[in-house]
Amino acid sequence: MLLEKIKADLEAAMKAQDKERTSCLRMAISAIKYRQVAMNQDLDDQEVAKVLRTQIKQVTESVEQYSKGGRADLVAMEQKNLEILKSYLPKELDEDGIRAIVQEIIAETGASKKDFGKVMKLVMARVAGQADGKIVNGIVNSLLK
Repeated sequence: MLLEKIKADLEAAMKAQDKERTSCLRMAISAIKYRQVAMNQDLDDQEVAKVLRTQIKQVTESVEQYSKGGRADLVAMEQKNLEILKSYLPKELDEDGIRAIVQEIIAETGASKKDFGKVMKLVMARVAGQADGKIVNGIVNSLLK
């Protein structure tokens, strides 16, 4: 189970006195526990992955803000956190992989520009956590005529 792996890695990081990894994993576990309490149930791996994706999105936004503010030290720290969090998720598809899936779905459904929402829904279901929604949106938009 994903949460158990994160907890085991946290314990290993604490023993190795890896402060950055320990901090990042504690933050992730805290967010997962917060979600568990909010949902009033234990989370399965899919829900844990959703929480991790939310964390990744927040860290990415932090990187952008720190870059604009000229804080290279904080950018480096957040980049490290990003790598740690991404290591727990399945490998993301590249743009070519996403484009192939989108083209396949458009061919199957015979979709046109007005079917954008339907195509997005089908693509996001198929790529489930392996692609950023913004990237998928751009590709679907460019391929629908």
